[in-house]
Amino acid sequence: MQAFVATLNAAPIWLIVLIKSAVLLLVVVTTFAYAMLFERKILGWMQLRPGPNRVGPWGLLQPAADAAKLILKEDLTPKTADPLIYRLAPFISLLTAFSVYAVIPFGQSSSGVWAIGNVNAGILLILAITSMGVYGISLGGWASGSKYPLLGSLRSTAQMISYELAMSLSFVGVLMLAGTTSLGGIVHAQERLWFIVPQFLGFIIYVITAVAETNRAPFDLVEAETELVAGFHTEYSGLRFGLFFIAEYVNMLTVACVATLLFFGGWNALFGLVMVPGVIWFLLKVGAFLFFYMWLRATLPRFRYDRLMAFGWKILLPFATANLIVTAIIVAFRG
Repeated sequence: MQAFVATLNAAPIWLIVLIKSAVLLLVVVTTFAYAMLFERKILGWMQLRPGPNRVGPWGLLQPAADAAKLILKEDLTPKTADPLIYRLAPFISLLTAFSVYAVIPFGQSSSGVWAIGNVNAGILLILAITSMGVYGISLGGWASGSKYPLLGSLRSTAQMISYELAMSLSFVGVLMLAGTTSLGGIVHAQERLWFIVPQFLGFIIYVITAVAETNRAPFDLVEAETELVAGFHTEYSGLRFGLFFIAEYVNMLTVACVATLLFFGGWNALFGLVMVPGVIWFLLKVGAFLFFYMWLRATLPRFRYDRLMAFGWKILLPFATANLIVTAIIVAFRG
């Protein structure tokens, strides 16, 4: 093992980054597949039905069966669609969803944090990358050449712009308390007290805006089946539809990772149980947040679109601004 580590340290930087990226990509894709399975199991448990249990023991091979079905399914392109943008849109959503993991730290060791790239302004880079994800949905809906996908893409653009403002303001309070924009630095600032305590209002705002940003129930107006057939991806089928699906779940995982880093102490141990590795604590916290995400889907009905927009502009944004002002005053007096 020591020889392997020594060999890896002597390898060129580009090779180390390539190996890290490949391993992380494999982990994220596997996590997405089984997060989808666990969500279906959890929804079945909450709705008093078995959930997937036919493919493999306890249904554990269901993700592989779904992947095979999407790959083998016929891929159609509408005659009225823009051929290039129609094909490119799913890859934009997928690329922006995976790019975030280049700067997310999952733990630390004596040599530094466990991340592909330790960027000082990591949280700002995450905001910049995730804000580009709307282009995949918007272009996919517009390029389909159909009115229902177009309406879904317009809803997505308005929804993401509205809720990104409040989400960004909920981050600023954490950055003020931590005194840094580095994700590793934010986690180190929570060694004594997790930021969910002084920033509880900011956390509530973040949770609501994150659910809206990822187009999940009860804010899944972009895909509203009863109104828009299936929203922006109505004209997509086969593997291209699957890419949009993967991007949605990967974005859910991203939201859970960011919530863990900003509000739940990252890899810091709970109750002083430092004998458990930090990466295990990180994964447990992410899993708990994902369970809450799935719980919301099984519990709450879909919002009406005008109420969704009014809630974002008239309630969330003023509360986020007030939380920012109060945090700034407290930090200024404490300093």
